[in-house]
Parts: sequence; C-alpha cells; structure tokens
Amino acid sequence: MKTVLIATGIFLASTIGGFAAEPAKMMDSESGKILVTAKGMTLYSFDKDQDGKSACDAKCLKMWPAFQAGNQAKAVGDFTIVKSTNGDNMWAYKGMPLYLYHDDRKAGEVKGDGKGGVWHVVK
Repeated sequence: MKTVLIATGIFLASTIGGFAAEPAKMMDSESGKILVTAKGMTLYSFDKDQDGKSACDAKCLKMWPAFQAGNQAKAVGDFTIVKSTNGDNMWAYKGMPLYLYHDDRKAGEVKGDGKGGVWHVVK
C-alpha cells in the first residue's frame, strides 16, 4: 500500500510541472491593464506585423527585442510561437508577435507606447 501511495505521489508531482504556464500576464499600469513578462516588463505589438509573421528586421530588433520563446516552449492558451526575422522563436499573443522596448528599464514602464505611430502596448 505504501508503494502505491508513493508512486501516486511521484506521478502527481511530475504531472503538475507538465502544465505549461502562460509566458506573460496582465498587469495594472499608468496605461491601464497591459500584457507583461513574468518579470513585469511591458510587451508591445508592431503594426507592420501580419498575423503570425514578424516584420521587425535586424535593425528593428536592436530597439525592439523579440520576446523570445525557448526551443522547448509550447503554445498555451492565446500564446503561440512564431519565428522572428532572424529565425529565433518568439512569443505571439492572439497571433501577433510580441516585443520588448530597449528603453523600458523597470517593470511596468511604457516608454515605447505609440513610438513611430506603429508600436503599441498590448492590452
């Protein structure tokens, strides 16, 4: 009986870790509720992107780094994985690739919102 209970406990513990957590969350900010990384860094969308396809080239990615997804990352909920223009995996939310802004230094900053009329905080 003890062996069955121990085996059941090990199985349950191993499956709990198998549920993928969403890579980002909603947070209150000066701009209202926004999508942020686990560390609270603001995520942005780019108007020139098309559903599931990044249009941010190498120069663009220096200012607007892709919200990278690891090689083992799996789609979960509204979050999918797309390729950045440099071939790396990046997260997308409802089909739109997600980016960080290089001038946002602290959690919740939204310095990139409205830049060039084409960058927007994801809400």
